[in-house]
Amino acid sequence: MLVKDIMVYNVITIPSETYVLDAERIMEFHKIGRLPVLDKGKLVGLVTKDDLLKASPSSTTPYNQRQLFYLMSKLTVKEIMKTNVITVAPDETVEKAVAIAQKNRVGCLPVVDGGRVLGIITTNDVFYKVLNPLLGIGETGKRIIIYGAGAREEFHKVMEQVMKAGLKVKTFWIPPDPKRSDLVLHLDADDVTALITELKAMGYKVDIREYTA
Repeated sequence: MLVKDIMVYNVITIPSETYVLDAERIMEFHKIGRLPVLDKGKLVGLVTKDDLLKASPSSTTPYNQRQLFYLMSKLTVKEIMKTNVITVAPDETVEKAVAIAQKNRVGCLPVVDGGRVLGIITTNDVFYKVLNPLLGIGETGKRIIIYGAGAREEFHKVMEQVMKAGLKVKTFWIPPDPKRSDLVLHLDADDVTALITELKAMGYKVDIREYTA
């Protein structure tokens, strides 16, 4: 899967001379938490809700209301935006994009190609468009965990039993654990009692994996 497959294309951007108060209104209106800053079509910075909050005078600042409003009304995004923006190309893999974001501790990556901002990818995009389908979040069915069945031979034995039971596997995964290799199956069925009985008869320890949407 590539970045262009999950990125948001219709990106709201602002110029660096935008007043901070206007940037705040734009974020609230569009219900977003960040704005790429473009001057003459070139990415020059990024401003987030946190940046706006940090720029706002605290309640302990020794100014009266009129002075505070005047100061905020003159403050531009250019004065508070991040200029060292980490970007990613649209044809980059999602895995690498996530690694880049984690390494740099950022929650979003503007997607840039040939100097043009084509889109943006955020942690929410990864959750909703990658992680949710992989784990079957929001899907019906039953989840079971078969302890010690993550190794290849055990995996095949379990899957053969699933096929014999006529059940469909929606998702499966093996939780990372250096001490053991368990298998989690998300089955397209509401009643998996018979399968659990058969797996236990084969010597496996099996539990229902609770899930609440």
